[in-house]
Amino acid sequence: MLHVRVIVPARRTEELLSLLRGSVGVTHLVVLSGAAREPAGDLVECEVAREAADELLDRLQEFRLGEDGGITAEHLDLTLSRPAEQAAREAPGDAADAVVWQELSDASNEDATLTVTYLAFLALATMIAACGVMLDNAILVVGAMAIGPEFGPLAGISTSLVRRAPRLAARSLLALVVGFLVAIAVTVLFGLLMDGWGLFSHARLDARRPNTGFVYAPDALSFVVAVLAGIAGTLSLTSSKSGLLVGVAISVTTVPAAANAAVALSYGEFGQMRGSLGQLGLNLFGIVLAGTLTLLAQRLLWSELREKTGGGGRRRA
Repeated sequence: MLHVRVIVPARRTEELLSLLRGSVGVTHLVVLSGAAREPAGDLVECEVAREAADELLDRLQEFRLGEDGGITAEHLDLTLSRPAEQAAREAPGDAADAVVWQELSDASNEDATLTVTYLAFLALATMIAACGVMLDNAILVVGAMAIGPEFGPLAGISTSLVRRAPRLAARSLLALVVGFLVAIAVTVLFGLLMDGWGLFSHARLDARRPNTGFVYAPDALSFVVAVLAGIAGTLSLTSSKSGLLVGVAISVTTVPAAANAAVALSYGEFGQMRGSLGQLGLNLFGIVLAGTLTLLAQRLLWSELREKTGGGGRRRA
């Protein structure tokens, strides 16, 4: 269930209540007349089943409360109520399969923003991965994968393509490109420093690395894994199961490939660098492609479900 709170001018409260009462999956309707102060108005609250939330939020946005009111929504972890159970039964489909597009867009906007924290995490992950590839240590490489924040911009690109949101696409692409450029540059300097301390060496880079050699050897299997990870990551976002993203992160060769490219560049090993960048690009493309197709499939399937259940958003008289 989602808890929805709306600040509405008093003159429009009855119109809003009519909309909410006529919407499938809505329950626990509360009206606090004159409770809102900034902006001034009535406070209307309700709970809505997740599978009916997207259409309700779309209808509320059409209500145009952006200037003299406001709409907020948040997830409820526990709801003990027979009316809530009835509302969930009335709503079409299952909560786990529902996509709340506004929520996804907002999350993508936040995760795809180029910030100092984002750059720090990506640079740190790449430096840890550099240690992993030099030591041929799979544990360090997996740890670096888990730290990397690059799935946010990748999901943002997929969402922007499906939602036709050019600003989100530009923001996501900027975060992705600048993020990896900065991470690689920092890791090149880190590699030179570690070499100066005698902790990295050219011999380590050229040595046979059975555990991490794959990071500069892109192949068809790398693309398949990236596609599968992209599907899993997108489903985890749309179903609010973000805990699964760690598993997605350690399935793809993005950060380790960037790390190997940086170390190879620091030693002038341009063959390894090209292979690593190829692996990086292949994985990024596979994730974006899979994410976009997954979102398109979800939108199509959910639209068909609504049509089969009579339109979904409004209660039948």
